[in-house]
Amino acid sequence: MPFSLADVNRVAHELWPLSGAEAWDAPGLVTGDLSREVASIHLAVDAVAETVDEACDGAADLLLVHHPLLLRGVTSIAEDRYKGALLSRLIRANCALLAVHTNADIVRAGVSDTLATRLGLRNARPIVEGATPDVGLGRVGELSEAVTLGHLAHLLSDLLPATASGVRVAGDYAAMVKRVSLCGGAGDSLLREPAVVDSDVYITSDLRHHPASEAREQSHLTGGTPALIDVSHWASEWLWLDGAAEQLRAELPGVRVTVSDLRTDPWDFVIMH
Repeated sequence: MPFSLADVNRVAHELWPLSGAEAWDAPGLVTGDLSREVASIHLAVDAVAETVDEACDGAADLLLVHHPLLLRGVTSIAEDRYKGALLSRLIRANCALLAVHTNADIVRAGVSDTLATRLGLRNARPIVEGATPDVGLGRVGELSEAVTLGHLAHLLSDLLPATASGVRVAGDYAAMVKRVSLCGGAGDSLLREPAVVDSDVYITSDLRHHPASEAREQSHLTGGTPALIDVSHWASEWLWLDGAAEQLRAELPGVRVTVSDLRTDPWDFVIMH
């Protein structure tokens, strides 16, 4: 049974409802003819030159990404600007572009839920609940047994694809941790949430100096918790792609769904003294 882009768009928004997106977000269909048949979908975290080329060279009919290409307003899509160049490349190749962003962060089997599952967290639940108890920002749960903070950092390093920034940790390497909160992608906005404050460790990405410093200084008054683990933004979200691909295959039988292995983390190398 052939599926149109309109069919795929509907399925995507059933799996990752637009109503769950943050007010500042811009998920949804960016370009594409809704009447065109979709036989192949390629998934990636970012719409960048490499993933666009990968999708177009692989004859994909749709590039489905996590991060919206047009998250912030643009006044030109001229091809001497990278967003215009990418959109023109996709349009010429008849490859549509669809973004599922914060609407995919909050759902069951979404970005944070996937990371919690892969870490083996028990009784995982949202840090900030949404419309239903199993939908919301981030996840908090318990490891099956306490481990050292250093051991947990190594587990994450093995679980996530390698990046130049690696895994950064603020806390005592030997401290025992069991209650874990996490947020895939940038999550310093959740640092003061009660579920995070009450955790032994908080795992997220893009922790800025001042919020991280303030959280650690406050933690000194409460026994040193939560410790902080900062991982690559791209890596924390890349884990979700395989599960998303499986969901699409189940809803769209016969459609070829592939996942990009390209590292689109922006950092190439790090120099340590």
